Amino acid sequence: MHTFLTEAWQLRLPIIGAPMSPMAGGHLAAALSNAGALGMIGVGSAQPVALLLGDVEDYRREAGDRPFGIGLMTWALAARPELLDAALEAKPFAIALSFGDPAPYAARLRAAGVELISQVQDRQSALTAEAAGATLLVAQGTEAGGHTGRVGTLPLLQIVLDAVKVPVVAAGGIATGRGLAAVLAAGAQGAWIGTPFLVAEEARNDEQARARVLAADETDTVLTSVFDVALGIPWPAEFGGRALKNAFTERWVGHESELVKDGAARSALRPALQARNYETAQIYAGQTVGLLSHVEPAAAIVQRIAVDAERRLRAVQRVLGQSA
Repeated sequence: MHTFLTEAWQLRLPIIGAPMSPMAGGHLAAALSNAGALGMIGVGSAQPVALLLGDVEDYRREAGDRPFGIGLMTWALAARPELLDAALEAKPFAIALSFGDPAPYAARLRAAGVELISQVQDRQSALTAEAAGATLLVAQGTEAGGHTGRVGTLPLLQIVLDAVKVPVVAAGGIATGRGLAAVLAAGAQGAWIGTPFLVAEEARNDEQARARVLAADETDTVLTSVFDVALGIPWPAEFGGRALKNAFTERWVGHESELVKDGAARSALRPALQARNYETAQIYAGQTVGLLSHVEPAAAIVQRIAVDAERRLRAVQRVLGQSA
């Protein structure tokens, strides 16, 4: 497969791992890069710098000098500038600045020779990121796990491809070769994939969380801000988080104003997460959970997606009356 990612960025496969925090640490990123994709390390808004530096050490120990990326939330950098300092110190190939205008930080990335990626959720955020100098945009549809917008991947991808001149990859709802082939056929340069790697052996999550992901189907997620409200995380209002439904979402989705006033309910969330009680605590995951069936190495997931995508794209030639 020949795309911007495989030619300009010299990846073997047109796949980028989503920087899911905290699941996408150094081990998962290294496994993806070793498999021919671009591994990304996720960084949470309250994450200690030491964790990021440790993830980079893990990555380099396992993947050597292979290129990797680091994902940051732009809205968090004003209060935590040390996160960008540490990310640049790590000398990654790329940094994703998403969920806010990357312009205030773009010059530092250019000066360091680091590629600027930005996830976008609508036409305006795509134009804003392009104007800031992003070298790759990620059209992130609402099917995606974690924080995202409210426009579906397919309409969003078409809108962004028509609006900008820089290369675009698609995110949200892509978990198989069918999905990768579909977005490549539409004009994307690759796929930004997260949810399937929640069941990768190298993901930084626990067995209880993986079991719930495997038990879920495509109807078992909800886009909500209740976990951010309960934890006091100041995500911009336009970005809800797609998570697995549980008792906490059943009680509080649609009742966020009540949750703000209920200190007991809010204070129950952190202990539940520590206790791995996912009837209360959050598991962010996308709608492709319905396609996941077992835990396996990240490399196996990447290889299966890539091989099937190539087979699907060759089959499309027959639609045009050409031999595969």
